[in-house]
Amino acid sequence: MKRQLAVLAALSGLLLASAPAVAAPVAPVTPGASGHAPGKPPLPALPDTLHGGAWPTSHLQGVALDRGKGYMYWSFTQMLVKTDLRGKVIGTVEGLTGHLGDLDLNPRDGRVYGSLEYKAEEAFYIAVFDGDRIDRVGMNAERDGVMTTVYLPEVVEDFTADMDGDGHFDGDTPDTADHRYGCSGIDGVAFGPAFGKRAGQGKDTLKVAYGIYSNTERTDNDHQVILEYDVTGWRRYERPLSQTAPHHSGPSRVDGKFFAYTGNTRFGVQNLEYDPYTGDWFLAVYEGAKPGFPNYSFFVVDGSARPVTGEIVGQPERERGKLLKVSDGFDFHGQYGFEALGDGTYYVADSVRVVGPDGVVRQEGFAEKYRWTGRPAGAERTTPPFSPVAGG
Repeated sequence: MKRQLAVLAALSGLLLASAPAVAAPVAPVTPGASGHAPGKPPLPALPDTLHGGAWPTSHLQGVALDRGKGYMYWSFTQMLVKTDLRGKVIGTVEGLTGHLGDLDLNPRDGRVYGSLEYKAEEAFYIAVFDGDRIDRVGMNAERDGVMTTVYLPEVVEDFTADMDGDGHFDGDTPDTADHRYGCSGIDGVAFGPAFGKRAGQGKDTLKVAYGIYSNTERTDNDHQVILEYDVTGWRRYERPLSQTAPHHSGPSRVDGKFFAYTGNTRFGVQNLEYDPYTGDWFLAVYEGAKPGFPNYSFFVVDGSARPVTGEIVGQPERERGKLLKVSDGFDFHGQYGFEALGDGTYYVADSVRVVGPDGVVRQEGFAEKYRWTGRPAGAERTTPPFSPVAGG
């Protein structure tokens, strides 16, 4: 108990110690496949608000912008929606019975990658959408050739871990000793440079963040776990989705596994994003409930700090891993979609429940533009460094 309290105090000291009064942004870099390159037409202007339509699904879970082609992609957990920048629906991918989570555009191949969970089947995938082929409403995720999937065995191994050694895996149950690191699956995904490097320094890789059960009775679930994959050769693993016969085609090893000590959260990193403007990684979560932690809903991982090897505190047996530097934490939304635009502005997404004239309940998605403000000296820790562009 004394050791746990000491660790909690260390975390609180880290997050409550003031970050620089105004964060020093790094110089924006030339965007990749979806950005503006010399000799190409200028990028389309971005409105202050984007609309994703209203759909009879669960809430909005993630967004991905293809600015070069003028499209926004929206994850509504059971379907993907593609709109233009005026909110016109171009197409949808439907028929998903699992959980489609956070999204990001791969700047190298121009495709949209998202987390996809089938917990009952113990199958976790990265879904890869060919946005160029999404051209009508009602396309089917299994049959219309617009989506492939890559299986992630590392996630399955941690999710199904029999941590109490009773010979039985307890399944999708939060309040159990099973699930290594409290792994409940995956949610946040983002492309960006290796941790400790800036945009343009080496190859971008895919980062995949675990969902984490809150379970306030255990001590080994207070880190965010982020896997790293070089997806350059992933086409050899890609398979069409079969929800009745889940495939197991995927990389046998990860290219990196990292731990960010944030304290307790509910279901881990909902949205993960690299920001080339500040050079940092943003983690949007549902706030936790453990006493002794700040329980913020938004964390910043210092993108300039190289991971260090150290103890992954709180584990049943002493364990060491690659630790990331959590440099800041505060209260801010972003759990339903967060997109860094590379110039100190961001789309922050949300959804609201609406009832149509037909009586059907739907979730209406939208994204509003925010700007980076930095932290004024002496600001309360709950004051986020973002402000809305409209009227701001």
